[in-house]
Amino acid sequence: MENNNNKNQINIELTDEIAEGIYSNLAIITHSPTEFVVDFIKLMPASPKAKVKSRIILTPQNAKRLYKALADNISKYESMHGTIKDVNEKTPPFTMGGPAAQA
Repeated sequence: MENNNNKNQINIELTDEIAEGIYSNLAIITHSPTEFVVDFIKLMPASPKAKVKSRIILTPQNAKRLYKALADNISKYESMHGTIKDVNEKTPPFTMGGPAAQA
């Protein structure tokens, strides 16, 4: 009898460099009819410049999957650690040539 679970397994590799992660305290999200672009930015206090540290480009379907996965994980986190406070920080007033950004 064949095990169907092995057919659907994906071997994911994580290099040491990627495993370190990249700090981001701002995300700018733009979209077109065919893709969502998420720029992760490190914005330092009192600095007029900010650098995009990483850009992730997703299909609309994968953006929705990410949205659902984040909502599920936030719900699990809050059930264990309490409600995450929304600090209502203002984001910089700019768009990246696309629709208004939300982060």
